[in-house]
Amino acid sequence: MDSFSTVIRTASHEAHVEAETSTFMADMLGGRLGVDAYARYTEQLWFVYEALEAGAQRLAGDPVAGPFVRPELFRLGALERDLAHLRGPGWRAGLSALPATRAYAERVRECAEEWPAGYVAHHYTRYLGDLSGGQIIRDRAERTWGFEKKGDGVRFYVFEGIGNPAAFKRGYRELLDAVHADELEKQRIVGECKRAFALNTGVFRGLGEEFAVSA
Repeated sequence: MDSFSTVIRTASHEAHVEAETSTFMADMLGGRLGVDAYARYTEQLWFVYEALEAGAQRLAGDPVAGPFVRPELFRLGALERDLAHLRGPGWRAGLSALPATRAYAERVRECAEEWPAGYVAHHYTRYLGDLSGGQIIRDRAERTWGFEKKGDGVRFYVFEGIGNPAAFKRGYRELLDAVHADELEKQRIVGECKRAFALNTGVFRGLGEEFAVSA
């Protein structure tokens, strides 16, 4: 029988691929969009991580979600440094969420407040994605827009508190395998992972409409 971390990865694979291969992401990483599109994407991330990390403090002692709350993963401070670099010191004044981003952040907040196991699904899809595919985005952003390597503009993708990402991801999967949940609850977590990817894809779709590359 497959471990829960394997089940969750397999079940969400299709949705994961759809999110990664969105037109917006392909255009942005292919250098067909300006730095403004990257900045706008970074703004959307701020809303999602604000919801994730505001909920984290409250869940630190929770038997299900608590083990996943790791300060070395927190991204909000890094995002704010990136936004100050991308948009200037008054970045907060111009911050606005796409409707899809609002829906995503609201769902994360709802899980944090009412369903810790659902929060774990969002935690997994975001942070493990940042540690993996996020590194491709950082590399492309540095090369496309000339950001300093691992510096302002791409700090979101730099996990300074994690010396060995591969070992960290292994440990994270062990936490998933040991999660305090019965089989039915585990199936619900898998379903929420798929929902998280769909919500993320919705954000890409919204950004794609805002930054359409003419054919």
